[in-house]
Amino acid sequence: MFEPRDHVPGPAELAGRVVAITGAGSGIGHAVALACARYQANVVLIGRDVAKLDAVYGEIAAAGSPEASIAPLDLERALARDYDTLADAVLERYGRLDGLLHNAGILGTLTPIEQYDVPTWCRVLHVNVTAAFALTQVLLPALKKSDDASVVFTASSVGRRGRAYWGAYAVSKFALEGLSQVLADELERITRVRVNTLNPGRARTAMRRQAYPAEDLAEVPMPETLTAAYIALLGPASRGVTGRAFDAQPPAPRSSAAGASSPDSSARSSS
Repeated sequence: MFEPRDHVPGPAELAGRVVAITGAGSGIGHAVALACARYQANVVLIGRDVAKLDAVYGEIAAAGSPEASIAPLDLERALARDYDTLADAVLERYGRLDGLLHNAGILGTLTPIEQYDVPTWCRVLHVNVTAAFALTQVLLPALKKSDDASVVFTASSVGRRGRAYWGAYAVSKFALEGLSQVLADELERITRVRVNTLNPGRARTAMRRQAYPAEDLAEVPMPETLTAAYIALLGPASRGVTGRAFDAQPPAPRSSAAGASSPDSSARSSS
C-alpha cells in the first residue's frame, strides 16, 4: 500500500516539474520549497511576506537548484484580480503547473464554540478554506495542462476527529478534507489531476508554538524531517493515488499533548 511518509526520493525525483507552494516563506512551506528545489523542481513561492520569499529564493539559488519564482499573494486580503494575475503569470512562464501544495493557514484562537469570536471565525475560515478553494480554482487550467498533476491540502488530526476548543481551525480542516474529496471525485475520470490531503503532525513551527507555548521544542520534529511525504505526493510516486488522506508521521497517542493536534503550517497566512 502506498505510504508517502516511507518514501525515499531519488536525486532528481521532481526534475522538470513546476510546483507551487503557499506559505513558502517559513515553517513547513519553507522546508518543502527547499526540498522540492533540491529534487530539481521549479518552485513557485507563494506568500504575503515578500522579504521572506526573497530569502527562500536566495537559498534555492545558492544551492544551485532550478530557479524559483516569487508570487506574492495575501490570502486574507487578496481580490479576484490578484488570483487571476498569479494564475496568468504561472501559465505565461511555465505553460502548466504540476503540483500545488496548500500549506498556508492561521490558527485563530483556542476557545469554546460558545465563546468564539465571530470575526475571528470568519477570518480563519476565509484564509484556510475559501482562499484555498479560490486559488485551486484559478490554477486548475494550468494543472490540467500537466501530464501528471497533484494538489495537496494540508490537513490536521483535529480536522479528522473533532476536539474541544480547536474551534474554527478544526472546522476549517474538516472543510478541506471535504473539498479534497469532492475535487478528487470530480477530476479523477476526466483529468490527470490527483487530489489528496496530508497531515504533517507535530512540527517546530510558529503555529505550533502559538498553540503550545510551554512545549519543549527539543521534542518537536523540525519541518525539514517531514518533507519526504510531500515529495511523494507532489511527485511521480503518487501517480494514480487520489481522494485519500495521509499522515507525514505515525499518529501520536491520543492522551498526549502532542497528539491533541497538528497545527502544521506557519502561524500567519501566506507567510
